[in-house]
Amino acid sequence: MKHLSGIAASGGLILLLFLAWEIACRALAVPVYILPPPSAVAAAAVSDLPSLLAAAWITLSRALIALAFCSVAATGLALLVSPSPLLERATKPLAVTIQVTPIIAIAPLVVIWTGLEHTERAIVILAAIVAFFPVFSGALTGLKSADPDLERLFDLYGAGPWQRLFRLRLPAAVPFMLEGHKVAAGQAVIGAVVAEFVARTGSSQGLAWRILLAGNNLQMPRMFAALFALIVMGAVLYAALQLIERFVLAWWRGR
Repeated sequence: MKHLSGIAASGGLILLLFLAWEIACRALAVPVYILPPPSAVAAAAVSDLPSLLAAAWITLSRALIALAFCSVAATGLALLVSPSPLLERATKPLAVTIQVTPIIAIAPLVVIWTGLEHTERAIVILAAIVAFFPVFSGALTGLKSADPDLERLFDLYGAGPWQRLFRLRLPAAVPFMLEGHKVAAGQAVIGAVVAEFVARTGSSQGLAWRILLAGNNLQMPRMFAALFALIVMGAVLYAALQLIERFVLAWWRGR
């Protein structure tokens, strides 16, 4: 019941904001090429719906591919370095460096290295770079979060390193890894959009390209429609991962 009331409150607030936006645009006679009213944006979204859905799928698919790549790489690296404090101290600064480096600064290099005729590769690589740190940090923190009493119990029974990893540390890391992937999914979408902006070619054909194209032609309703499609896509992806997290955690706690 509280969940439904929260959704209703959020929906009501959004409707009020859109209503205020519509009234302000009409009362102040704001030109459409500067700020279109929500009614114009909705009309553009309806007329461009098939192309918007196709562009959203292109951006989303690249973000999901990047998330899968970084999930395997970051989780594997965390599994490799977690047993060794020396390896962890050696790799963690590199992971932090990747995180704090602005993706917009390295995006042109990656686009050039992968070739202007293969911008989709650059988009996936850049999205994976952006999403890497949350997965790596979550997995590494989770693998070190096992109960010390259980660690001593495993010592008492003479458990080997593989038994300790798969029967103690990996199960303890599940909630942290899920949270890391949930954060990384949003980061992957951001990375994909930034890469599409940098690529600036029609071959990218994602939502960022539609935003650029509409902005260059001063078609603000279409630009806002693509922007809202991107927001909705990110929200749906986050909600889907939150639902997956809830089911996995329910199963995990039952185990």
